[in-house]
Amino acid sequence: MAIYVFGSIAYDRIMNFDGKFADHILPDKIHMLNVCFFIERLEEKLGGTAGNIAHSLALLGEKPTVLSTVGKDFDRYKKVMEEQNLPLDGIRVVDDLFTASAHITTDQSDNQITGFHPGAMIHPCNYEFPTLSKENDIAIISPGNKDDMMNLPKYFRENGIRYIFDPGQQITIFSGEEMLECIEGAHMLVSNDYELELIKSATGLSKEQLLEKCDYIITTLAENGSRIDNGSPIEVGIAKPTDVVDPTGCGDAFRAGLLKGIVDGKSVEESAKLGAVCASYCVEKYGTREHSFTQDEFEARFAEAFSA
Repeated sequence: MAIYVFGSIAYDRIMNFDGKFADHILPDKIHMLNVCFFIERLEEKLGGTAGNIAHSLALLGEKPTVLSTVGKDFDRYKKVMEEQNLPLDGIRVVDDLFTASAHITTDQSDNQITGFHPGAMIHPCNYEFPTLSKENDIAIISPGNKDDMMNLPKYFRENGIRYIFDPGQQITIFSGEEMLECIEGAHMLVSNDYELELIKSATGLSKEQLLEKCDYIITTLAENGSRIDNGSPIEVGIAKPTDVVDPTGCGDAFRAGLLKGIVDGKSVEESAKLGAVCASYCVEKYGTREHSFTQDEFEARFAEAFSA
C-alpha cells in the first residue's frame, strides 16, 4: 500500500510570545492594525505540512512518498529524511530558489500568527505516479503549491484513489468554486474548527451540504479532541501529554495517525484516536518534527486514553 503525502517542506522559525495577542489588539482599531510582539524564544526547526506528516508516519512504521518542491538549501532536510528511510523520488529540487520558510509566533493561549514564504514551492512538484492501486493507495493533499492542490484531487478521482483534502493555511487562496472542485469526491475533508468556518464561508455551503460532496468531515478541536461527521457526529477525545510545550504541528501529527489507522483497515473513529495519541507526543516538544516514541510507548498511551 502506498501513502502519498503532498504539501510543503519548510524551515520553521518558531517563536513564543509571553503574553496574549488579544491583550494587544484593539477591536475598534483593527482596520489600522500596528502591533509588535516581543519574542522571548526563537528556534529554527525542520517543518512543512508534508515533512511533518511524513515524520510521524515514519515513527508509526510507514514510508510515505512525499510530494513537494524544495530549493537549493534542501540538503540539511534531505539528510534527516534519508536517516528516516523516507523516499525522495517525489521531491522536486529547484536550484535557484530557497526552500519554503515559515515564521510562527505562539502566545500563551496557544493562538498563532504565521508568516509564510513559499520559495521554491511556487513551482508544482510535477510528480508522475509510476504505479497506482485503487484498492490500496491513499493520499493526503495538505497546504502546498496551489496548482498541485487543484490538480491532484482531479487526478486521484480519475484514478479511483482515496484522498484526504486538507487545505489548512491555503484556504484563502482558493475561490469558493475552486474549493468545491477539490472537495468533490474526497474521502475526507480535514480541518480545524476555525478553518471549517472559512471553508463554509468561501463555498457558501453548510456542513451538511459539504458532506454531500465528500465521505467524511474531520474537525480538530485543539484540547477538546476532534469530531467526525458522517451522519451522526462522533466526538473523539484527546490523549493526555506529559507536558504541553508547543502546539505547532500537532494537527499534522494527528493527520499522520489518522492515515495510519486508515491504511491498517481501522474504523475512522479508531483512526482518529490514533491521531490523538500521535498529536499528544508532538505538543510535548518544541518544533513540529522533534517528537519520537516507540511502538510500546504509543500503545500504552493509547490504552490509557481510550481503553474502557
